[in-house]
Amino acid sequence: MTIAIIVLVIIFALLAASVRILNEWERAVILRLGRALPGVKGPGIIFLIPIIDRMRKVDTRTVTLQVPPQEVITRDNVSTKVTAVILFRVVDANAAITRNVDFMYSTSQVSQTALRSILGQHTLDQLLGEREQVNERLQEVIDGQTAPWGVKVGVVEVKDVEIPEDMRQALAKEAIAERLRRAKVIGAEGEFQASARLAEAADVMGRSPGAMQLRYLQTLVEIGAESNTTTVFPIPMNLLEGLGSLAAPSIKPA
Repeated sequence: MTIAIIVLVIIFALLAASVRILNEWERAVILRLGRALPGVKGPGIIFLIPIIDRMRKVDTRTVTLQVPPQEVITRDNVSTKVTAVILFRVVDANAAITRNVDFMYSTSQVSQTALRSILGQHTLDQLLGEREQVNERLQEVIDGQTAPWGVKVGVVEVKDVEIPEDMRQALAKEAIAERLRRAKVIGAEGEFQASARLAEAADVMGRSPGAMQLRYLQTLVEIGAESNTTTVFPIPMNLLEGLGSLAAPSIKPA
């Protein structure tokens, strides 16, 4: 009786050791006598041969990796401190286990090296103004190095670019100067357009004396509408000539 109980306990222990349950996002690489079996197992229930099989689990969900701040000297010799975020996941669990001792650590180191190398090939203006192109270049380089390990790098984002205080002041002055330049250009364009319109209006009025008279009278009305005690306004010479021609017939020679 005792022997039967011992046998049952041993069988139950062996069965418990041979059954594994993997979650939806987990995959397993089975090593049988040290040799990796083709393909991966999971999710669900998998069975192992006790003592002979060993299982290595891999999480296939997306991993967010925070790259520590890296000292970068840009192509125009500006010292900056850059941080980045990398999103990656394991697409080949067998390669991640058999081709790399620690793919998480390796991905982190490759990311830091690529960050210093790639950003050092760009100027500060490119880092600040062409962020999307820089991110795409980083993703391409890092993914190319991690692909043999079965790791797919999907997104690389430069999170922060820290620049020295004197450089910040220089950038602020440059931005102010650029805004002033734009304001002057817009003002000059407005004056040019206004002068062109005035020249066209003067040309039209020059061809029509009546239009000039109406404009003169309109100006008098606008001046009279203001609360002025004294109003000084010019009288066009052509108006005086017209009045003189009207008064000339009434003067008879003696």
